[in-house]
Amino acid sequence: MQSFQRHVGIDYSGAEAPEAPIPGLRVSMSEFGTPPVEVPGPHGKDRRWSRRELARWLESLLREEIPTILGIDHALSFPLAYFERHGLALDWDAFLVDFQRHWPTDVDGCRVRDLRSGVGSPSSARTGETRWRREADRLCRAKSVFHFGVPGSVAASTHTGLPWILRLRRALGTRLHCWPYDGWSPPFGASVIAEAYPAIYPGDPKEGELEAGLDEHRRDARRVARWLAAADADGSLLRHLQPGLNGDLLQAARTEGWILGVHPSQADRSRGDGHAKPQSR
Repeated sequence: MQSFQRHVGIDYSGAEAPEAPIPGLRVSMSEFGTPPVEVPGPHGKDRRWSRRELARWLESLLREEIPTILGIDHALSFPLAYFERHGLALDWDAFLVDFQRHWPTDVDGCRVRDLRSGVGSPSSARTGETRWRREADRLCRAKSVFHFGVPGSVAASTHTGLPWILRLRRALGTRLHCWPYDGWSPPFGASVIAEAYPAIYPGDPKEGELEAGLDEHRRDARRVARWLAAADADGSLLRHLQPGLNGDLLQAARTEGWILGVHPSQADRSRGDGHAKPQSR
């Protein structure tokens, strides 16, 4: 029996201001076991989303009494080194509030590049280093959330996405289970938001031609939605929601969070011979 009736994949983007339609912001959704389809935004011939409109749509979607799991392609927290440098409590909700105060990227007209370059910007009091990575990042060799301006970077999308996560959390309360911060086991019937990483999810050989015809943003959103639906259907999603962390990994994940689909058993494979390059994100 499937745990969720809707499976949503989002390829996020940190470009432009929150009210601007963005070509790299794409949504795909599978409903009641059907193949995932793109959910178009309201803007232009290409039906683009803005981050603001996407957040409004998600709030409306998640208010419905239909168990939904949403995988979003940006980090939901920062490495422990960030908390240590800035003297922050190891509390995710407090982190979100503090972050939005310094990086108000949900305010109309506010762009990451302006905050990063502005003299005296409040964001300068909450920065990190490109060498800082979370434990889950290390296992799947993902880039740092502070590594801006490089191919596959997740930094800008994370810095623009976190304030909207805070807004959704405030608006939806216990209706939305933020994994794993609210616990590794979502309550039955709950809707869930989790961090996803399209590069680690296998494509569907049967959809090779379809995927080849999509741009990378549509493809990644579809891949997340398809992987969530397939894992739910074959019963493996429960294993992914319970990745078997212990010791230091478990302690770190309580603050840093985790990437759905990453498991400690990847540690040996990720070390390799020390010469493999990180996957892009």
